Amino acid sequence: MTGGVEIAVQGLSKQYKRLRAVDDLSFTVRSGRVTGFLGPNGAGKTTTLRMLLGLVAPTAGTATIGGQRYADLTDPIRHVGAVLEASSAHRGRTGRNHLRVICRAAGLPASRADEALALVGLTPAAKRKFKGYSLGMRQRLGIAAAMLGDPRVLILDEPANGLDPEGIRWMRDLLKTLAGEGRTVLVSSHLLSEMQQLADDVVIVAAGKLIRQGPVEDVLGSMGAAVQVRVRTPEPAKLTTALAALHPAITPLPDGALMVTGLDAAQIGHAAFTAQVELHELTSERADLEQVFLQLTAGQAGIR
Repeated sequence: MTGGVEIAVQGLSKQYKRLRAVDDLSFTVRSGRVTGFLGPNGAGKTTTLRMLLGLVAPTAGTATIGGQRYADLTDPIRHVGAVLEASSAHRGRTGRNHLRVICRAAGLPASRADEALALVGLTPAAKRKFKGYSLGMRQRLGIAAAMLGDPRVLILDEPANGLDPEGIRWMRDLLKTLAGEGRTVLVSSHLLSEMQQLADDVVIVAAGKLIRQGPVEDVLGSMGAAVQVRVRTPEPAKLTTALAALHPAITPLPDGALMVTGLDAAQIGHAAFTAQVELHELTSERADLEQVFLQLTAGQAGIR
């Protein structure tokens, strides 16, 4: 069930000499949902997450979790879990011992180490030394460490890095499950096709500024529901002529089909019937998150 606002960023800015990494940024993240934090390289995503976690001091504005700055949280490991890069650990220490060290430092029972390893599917590698972990295994270990305190908020920066397709699917299922339990999940990622499957909401930034925020379906629809229709016919020239009076955009595709924008399938089908044009395919295709993202961030690569 979707709850209230759990993360609130308000007027957040960060200036590094001549570089304004984050510029008057405001957005919210609700509990019980997975929120994708998206933007081109250099858009200010990691800087924002670091300010949210108290690792970087903002030049202006606030970033709070549950209404408090991270630095003011009592026993933060029980409230917030975060992974900002692949897990690092002593090369000679096993995955289990690495987590037990964190448990001891945080005042958590040692049993949480094994519970967290089970959660991320690393129980078979619990006794393996960290130096033998693949990048994907290190990502899983990082998430295990973030979950040791059973936090209500999870913040992840590029968590799918190094995961194979099976691992990415596992990650998607885990994060959806955690959100379904009422937790707040904020995920920064460049894998836009994966974000479309995973995220309930998105926050899109470029050049340190907010570009768009909202449920994924609303953001997709905000681009004029750029619905396109894929048409295959043995008479493409005749169909193009038949559609000309309706002024669509028609793009020939490499496989011989046509992509028609500006008309729906019913309009195209009617025009083809009237002109006695044979159709072999008539498929509506909606713009995906990658297309919308590229439109929204065009010319704002984030390198400033």
